[in-house]
Amino acid sequence: MIFPKALNLLNLKKIIQKGWSLCLVMCLISSCNQNTKVKTLKLAHALNEEHPVHLGILEMARVLKKVSNGKMQIDIYSNGQLGQERDLLELLQIGSLDLTKVSVNTLENFVPEFKVFVLPYIFKNKDHTWKVLKGPIGNALLEKGSKYKLRGLCYFDAGNRSFYSKDKPIYTPQDLKGLKIRVMNSQSSFNMVNALGGSPTPVSFGELYTALQQGVVDAAENNPPSFYTSRHYEVCKYYTIDEHLTVPDVIIASTYLWNSLTLQEKEWLTIATNKAVSYQRKIWQTSVEKSLEEIKKSGVQIIRPEKTLFQNKVQKLYDAYKKQPEMYELIQAIKKAAE
Repeated sequence: MIFPKALNLLNLKKIIQKGWSLCLVMCLISSCNQNTKVKTLKLAHALNEEHPVHLGILEMARVLKKVSNGKMQIDIYSNGQLGQERDLLELLQIGSLDLTKVSVNTLENFVPEFKVFVLPYIFKNKDHTWKVLKGPIGNALLEKGSKYKLRGLCYFDAGNRSFYSKDKPIYTPQDLKGLKIRVMNSQSSFNMVNALGGSPTPVSFGELYTALQQGVVDAAENNPPSFYTSRHYEVCKYYTIDEHLTVPDVIIASTYLWNSLTLQEKEWLTIATNKAVSYQRKIWQTSVEKSLEEIKKSGVQIIRPEKTLFQNKVQKLYDAYKKQPEMYELIQAIKKAAE
């Protein structure tokens, strides 16, 4: 016979045991949740979702999720949802955004050393371009941004930029005279258009279609996929392949993000960016060919001018750097890499 007092003690013991069991289960659940917690990175850019650079970013997100076994993922905000390139870099600098894609044209306003890549005809061909970007020079420049809270991760192919115009075909630099030409907010781009005889006019990419329609600018310059996917070919019926610039796009991380990552997480992100670069470079050339084919079908006249006419006009931009020893030395190193 169990007396009431003993019964109460047994019940109390059972309650305590259940309590400890429940505690243990909750701890295990909590531990599991911590182990499976997903780190979500926010990446924003200003291009539309048809652009090959956006497709490269999608591949980067896919690989990151795979190599991290779902522990890291990227949420992508395209089409300038969170702002244009300058806005996005500023968001990175205050830690409100994790990652972005920007053109070197924009980046030079934040990391001055990158302006070397915005010199016209700095690269001889695609092999030369990637020898520099994937070598010591390119890697050193990616690191330069860290002191501005912008940590470069990799370069994406953005091809060659050429002029396109609304009413007047461009065969020689003389044809640029008197034209208001849209440029990115980049001093190097201003200098280049001035050297060629045009009138540089800064307009954000998101506003460019309307600016061309309304005559705010007469012409612009960009690579074939951007000309096509932005539908600027609906307004501009002349595309002059002078290939004056070969400026890469750069995937940038906020140093707030980068410094918060573990060594393992940094390794996963590095693997993802490297895989994405290889993938994006392959689809870029296909996109260039398709874009040129489609704009030609739409009635755009494709012009292939004598490039030396343009090259000769911009030589003075190189001469100006002789007074800046560090930059001039960097220019010489890039030229030497072509040998």
